[in-house]
Amino acid sequence: MFRKEDYVVYGDLGVCQVQDIVERKFDGLDKAHLYYVLAPVYQDGVLYVPADNPRIFLRAVISAEEANRLIDQIPTMEGKAFHSRSSQELSAHYEEAMRTHSCADLIRLTMSIHTKKRDLASQKKKFGRVDEHFMKRAEDSLNGEFAIALGIPREEVPGYISRRIAALAPAKS
Repeated sequence: MFRKEDYVVYGDLGVCQVQDIVERKFDGLDKAHLYYVLAPVYQDGVLYVPADNPRIFLRAVISAEEANRLIDQIPTMEGKAFHSRSSQELSAHYEEAMRTHSCADLIRLTMSIHTKKRDLASQKKKFGRVDEHFMKRAEDSLNGEFAIALGIPREEVPGYISRRIAALAPAKS
């Protein structure tokens, strides 16, 4: 059970803050249920999310320690490009990685799409819209969660990651 002011990841919407936990009966329901009142951090609005529905993806935002551990692992992670002429197959492949809502899976996904982008650029080929769309979604999701975990603005996350990875590299003499 989450508490007021906790930060959570809610499905594809991303990071939200629990504003309240209320018991409420909505029209069409037979009885009142417990709901989290969620405020998306990077969008406007308020959502009422059932607190007891196992089909709804809701988890706590990772800790700063976990974010830094994942960032430190980036140089050892592999991002193998996925190619398909079918946009449906490509979308399904990317959606599968997104659906886990795992930061590690999202890092691997962005790395694989960046690898594909570099490969295509070296062959003077066009980078596809499906690839671009999923790369942006995955990066937005990661940057949003890392920003909350690390206590920094979302736009500073890519620079933070770059500096941290650079600091891990052995000094050249």
